[in-house]
Amino acid sequence: MSTPQQPHNGFGGAPGYGAPSGPPQFGRPGGYPQQVPGGQLPPGPGPYGPQAPHPGPPQGPYGAPQQAPFGFGGPGMPPPVPPKGNAGKVWGIIGSIVGIVVIGSVISTVAFRGAGGAGGGSTGPKYKITVPQTLAGGEYKLDKDITQQADDAVPHDGANEHGIKTAGGQYTSGTKSLVMLGLYGAIDDPSQTVDHAIHGMTSDGKTEVAVAEKKFTPSGGGDPLTCGVDVRQEMGQKVTLAFCIWADSSTSGNVAQTDAADLAKDPQSVDLQAFADTTDKIRGEVKKPLG
Repeated sequence: MSTPQQPHNGFGGAPGYGAPSGPPQFGRPGGYPQQVPGGQLPPGPGPYGPQAPHPGPPQGPYGAPQQAPFGFGGPGMPPPVPPKGNAGKVWGIIGSIVGIVVIGSVISTVAFRGAGGAGGGSTGPKYKITVPQTLAGGEYKLDKDITQQADDAVPHDGANEHGIKTAGGQYTSGTKSLVMLGLYGAIDDPSQTVDHAIHGMTSDGKTEVAVAEKKFTPSGGGDPLTCGVDVRQEMGQKVTLAFCIWADSSTSGNVAQTDAADLAKDPQSVDLQAFADTTDKIRGEVKKPLG
């Protein structure tokens, strides 16, 4: 897959990503504002009488000039229009996957705000999450660093996570697109972080659980990861999304992948053990001692 010149990870510095005190409201259900058929406003009277529709400036894949494909309809943001070409559609879908991973992280951080934590974040060595140029031994190449945009969206303090920073990127390998988003700081109860992140990914009404999450121990040993498969409806396309999540006392990470060559892959055919092994390798590459 060739890499377009304009941002296509779904953020693009779009407004509406301030740090919320609870799960953000991303417009109407599904995250997209109300569409006008064909992406054009109906003709209306101007200073010289009724105006005929006109094509307007050159359009990006969603019909919004200089607008990244994935936007939640923040203030002043023009409504996205479904792309005409297949390539634009694929990038729009990949951008939406970045978004649901971020939403899961947001909900993880703000869930049960005010409830007491287990205190696990105050002990043990401290780590940070980094964004290498490649992942999984060079298999995936960094296409876009999404750290700043995600950091603007994810609250820094919640009931279970404190002093949180984010780091993440969108990576590609052939037709595969992989999103890695990590949080680091102090985590009271890692199991809560995992649960909230997983369920946050299906909170938009367009993403459903296809293969229920379960724990996988990497084939080479090590700490288990929680992995599953979701299916998302995006622009009339069924998208299969495999994910694995981990959390410990100072880091959590969400790795999600889809394949443009087989977007509607049978969820039951996804080899989650193999994906857990890949995610474990990625965890070792992005998790570094702090200081």
